[in-house]
Amino acid sequence: MTVTYSSKVANATFFGFHRLLLRWKGSIYKLLYREFIVFATLYTAISVLYRFFLTGSQKRFFEKLAIYCDKYAEQIPVTFVLGFYVTLVVNRWWNQFVNLPWPDRLMFLISSCVQGRDEYGRLLRRTLMRYVNLTSLLIFRSVSTAVYKRFPTMDHVVG
Repeated sequence: MTVTYSSKVANATFFGFHRLLLRWKGSIYKLLYREFIVFATLYTAISVLYRFFLTGSQKRFFEKLAIYCDKYAEQIPVTFVLGFYVTLVVNRWWNQFVNLPWPDRLMFLISSCVQGRDEYGRLLRRTLMRYVNLTSLLIFRSVSTAVYKRFPTMDHVVG
């Protein structure tokens, strides 16, 4: 889910961060809070059952069951699964970095395609590059908090 909160993040204070998390529609907290509540409730119920309601022999049976389950849980290597997860996250970040619009690549293309050594060719190349820089600025302004703070309004962009 892609939801932009750049303007809210740019104005967020240190203590207002919690309010921002509650407003955040794409938050990991909003995604997992139901599962966490179910897990915490079941864990508490099992803990209360084990501590207060089971007899000594039932506690030993429960402990043997827990050891048995733990033995089979060790067969799935967590580091192996985490390796796949980290690889996926790093690849997504690297693809975003590679797909950033770099103005110098477009500048080389414009300088090779727009011919002319006279004043008109130079002005045309310069105008095209100004449009490219403006487009990059508008895109980065909607994504980056630092760029949004540097150019908060269109008057700052024009200036």
